[in-house]
Amino acid sequence: MIAIRPRPVRGVALACLLVLGVSGCGLSAELDRESNPERKPTPTPTPAVEVPTRAANPPPSGIPTHSPSEPAPSVPVQEGQGCPPSGLRFRADEGDAAMGLRAMGLDVTNCGDRPHKLNGYPAVTVLDASGDPFPDVRTVEGTDKVFMAPEDPGPRALTLDPGESAHAALYWRMHNQDGVYLRVALKKGDDTVTVRPPYSLDIGPENTLGTTAWQPSA
Repeated sequence: MIAIRPRPVRGVALACLLVLGVSGCGLSAELDRESNPERKPTPTPTPAVEVPTRAANPPPSGIPTHSPSEPAPSVPVQEGQGCPPSGLRFRADEGDAAMGLRAMGLDVTNCGDRPHKLNGYPAVTVLDASGDPFPDVRTVEGTDKVFMAPEDPGPRALTLDPGESAHAALYWRMHNQDGVYLRVALKKGDDTVTVRPPYSLDIGPENTLGTTAWQPSA
């Protein structure tokens, strides 16, 4: 009598796994054919990349922090090119601010062919967007009427030869309105010109504009 050996369990299990694997692969392929009959490759989603945005150019750390009022095109301002008939060109800078104190530089350059003598303070009037004097703004010589303003170095006699410049500083306290233009002259009684600073003066009514005396430009 021939004894029948039982089939090893390991071989049976392996065979089952092979059958399941083949049938599983076939089932997976069949499902893939049904969902994608044209057999187009399935696109791989690209992970979103966060691109940092760059902020627009910030205003200088000065005055004001908001946009200046729109000027009136009819206001006559100093020409941007060439030398005025007076031989003097004025320029206001971007200004600076700290603790409610506002500051702006005012420069004058002798672009003519003869020297100019000066000894004292510039004549300055703040104008609104229409070119009218800003109401109730008082311009004073010196800085002692403006809280926290630096000390005025005081007047000195200067001769501004052709090509040379002089500098004065303007100080005021922060307010909520804009002075758009400056009407300036070398001194009181001289012919004036109108310049538009890069940024308006948030000076407001019932305010004081202090000026330092002309000094040689550094």
